[in-house]
Amino acid sequence: MRQIVVISGKGGTGKTVITGAFAALAKNKVMADCDVDAADLHLLLQPQVKERHEFKSGKTAVIDRKACQQCGKCITACRFEAISGDFVVDPVSCEGCAFCSYICPTQAIRMEENVSGEWFISETRFGPMVHAKLGIAEENSGKLVALVRKQAKELAQKNGCEWVIIDGAPGIGCPVIASLSGIDCALVVTEPTLSGLHDALRVIEVTRHFNVPAQLVINKYDLNPEMSARIEGYCSKNNIPLVGKIRFDKAVVESMVEAKTIMEYKDSQVREEIAEIWARLKV
Repeated sequence: MRQIVVISGKGGTGKTVITGAFAALAKNKVMADCDVDAADLHLLLQPQVKERHEFKSGKTAVIDRKACQQCGKCITACRFEAISGDFVVDPVSCEGCAFCSYICPTQAIRMEENVSGEWFISETRFGPMVHAKLGIAEENSGKLVALVRKQAKELAQKNGCEWVIIDGAPGIGCPVIASLSGIDCALVVTEPTLSGLHDALRVIEVTRHFNVPAQLVINKYDLNPEMSARIEGYCSKNNIPLVGKIRFDKAVVESMVEAKTIMEYKDSQVREEIAEIWARLKV
């Protein structure tokens, strides 16, 4: 079994479009959407949820009003000012440090685990998919990504699948790091702009730090041929494998409007280019 993650140094480069295309091309696989802060692979794959689970992470203080003697020690001790004068905890301000529960003389404060989101095992027209939804303003997205990865790998092993295809998060933060652990190959998607190159190089440095082989693809390369040539030259000088280039085509937008992958839509050169990239990655 091989695991491949599609990532990018910034959002909007087209990694989900490419991941969806790989889902259509690959045989005997499990898909995973690890962009839990802004998941959108489900918009293309339209999964039917088979299992739904709560994701719990972090804790919030809760005051038992019956046991509370209103001594005020918790209010004085809370540096986040999360406890009001009438001894009610603001769950948004509470950081879950639990210091108030330690200093309460009547043990009237308990720490309750937060339900921060949900994760799902679903079925799509291309096979099983593991995905998740993090709650608004909730933290620990890296932990949720690790959970999605774990469930996808176990599902692939259970079903004897050859591939786990992962739509990773953009950037270089915790969700990306959690997406990269134990991966066989990272496909970095960039666009032909100076900021696109800069952000791609940052995420490639992250893959090198964790000893994950990375390959690069330039999406919409024909919108700025000069910058695309500059990116190719940089890749050549710095031993970064350039696995392919994908042209701009309105058919990609049209396919997304119809909630289809580009591989299911009308014949186009983009389809051929993505198919060639997948063939190279399989080797």
